[in-house]
Amino acid sequence: MVAFLCMVFGMFMAILDIQIVSASLNEIQAGLSASGDEIPWVQTSYLVAEVISIPLSGTLSRVLSTRWMFAISAGGFTAMSLMCATSSSIGEMIVWRAAQGFIGGGMIPTVFAAAFTIFPPSKRTIVSPMIGLVATLAPTIGPTVGGYLTDLMSWHWLFLINVVPGIFVTVSTWILVDFDEPNYGLIKSFDWAGLAFMAGFLGCLEYVLEEGPNHDWLQDEAVFTCAVICGTSALLFFWRVFTAKQPIVDLRAFSDRNFASGCVASFVLGIGLYGLTYIYPVYLARVRGYSALMIGETMFVSGLCMFATAPIAGRLSGKVDPRLMMGLGFVGFACGTWIVTGLTKDWDFYELLLPQILRGCSLMLCMIPINNIALGTLPPARMKNASGLFNLTRNLGGAVGLALINTILNDRWDLHLTRLHERFTWANTAALERLDTLQRGFDSYGSAAPGMALQAMTNTVRIQGLVMAFEDVFLALTALFLAIACAVPLIRRPNAVAGGGGGH
Repeated sequence: MVAFLCMVFGMFMAILDIQIVSASLNEIQAGLSASGDEIPWVQTSYLVAEVISIPLSGTLSRVLSTRWMFAISAGGFTAMSLMCATSSSIGEMIVWRAAQGFIGGGMIPTVFAAAFTIFPPSKRTIVSPMIGLVATLAPTIGPTVGGYLTDLMSWHWLFLINVVPGIFVTVSTWILVDFDEPNYGLIKSFDWAGLAFMAGFLGCLEYVLEEGPNHDWLQDEAVFTCAVICGTSALLFFWRVFTAKQPIVDLRAFSDRNFASGCVASFVLGIGLYGLTYIYPVYLARVRGYSALMIGETMFVSGLCMFATAPIAGRLSGKVDPRLMMGLGFVGFACGTWIVTGLTKDWDFYELLLPQILRGCSLMLCMIPINNIALGTLPPARMKNASGLFNLTRNLGGAVGLALINTILNDRWDLHLTRLHERFTWANTAALERLDTLQRGFDSYGSAAPGMALQAMTNTVRIQGLVMAFEDVFLALTALFLAIACAVPLIRRPNAVAGGGGGH
């Protein structure tokens, strides 16, 4: 249990690192004198590398053993964190961030695989909430922690904070973990071509999803090129997986109906987890003008609710049909996003309190049964590989969710602005009265007053259009969560929930 807790802490660091940096990109941009086009690569390079390493981790941990795989991942992640903190240019930072994502990404699925292979089913009511809480809490509190570190010290501490815990995790897992033996014979049949195709497929897919919404999708040359590489690599990758003697990723795990349905639910959960962690701060920054620290403090409610719900959800998972818990969780998500469809530009901490509480509680109600449904009935031999695929679906869900949210937000904002502009004409008496009131307020500025009043009016219209676009995004998310909640009865109840055996 102690060895496992050390591994869980390592996974917490790897997941936290994505969100902790996202809150402070402006400070990193200023510190490294980077351009607005370059700075998103601090995040993109990490995510692209991580998305390639997660499915690869199953093969690597069979070759190296859990002990060596995890110790190398944790040690490499720590070293790369130190290198990120000492970066003096944006180019260096991008290289170290990519290495950090690739080396550290292996920690996440290795913990999931270990949880379901080393503990008997009777212990899952303790272990499953633990990994569920870490996998969902880290992205939620990331912006808060990032905001505090950057405000109180400097952006360098976003990376330096990993060093001491990283050394502890590396040393403790190397000393304590001894779950399985390495199988170096697998290196001889290692599928290098499959690795190259998988890297092209997943890496380019992540880039297209990340950059597409900001560059008008395929109108941008780089996005178009990556989309072509992604499509070609995907075809070659799937051909290779089904024909190679020892494929890089074993997709046969998807033939298990529970695993496949757990992965679909995990994909939608990724949209809820990463999508909502992204969209609330965007609203608070762009509409309310909050700083990173104020956003973090507003978002902290979800984290507290997860902490409170995790032990309850853990106890319930042993007694209640996991499908019922999952259904309740997704309905809770839908209720939370439905409330926010009534959003106005004046919504603050208190108006967002109930949606945040619903989100925090629902995440834990969904996460634990999804883990148990997907991984709880697989035989140990297939666990490492399946764990990589399962975690990949959550990350891809997050990437697809962010791309969809950004696209809907941009398109609907344009549409609402066009409609608002049609109504704000010189024939609209209410608009003219409002303009006149604003102009009188600026009278002390003399001849500049009419221009300032018109600018103020334009800004009001733009903010109103943006708020209406946010409402549309929350409505789309509500429909998605309700749809998956309605599909829950189609999942077969797993044979082994908490007390059964581990076979099919």
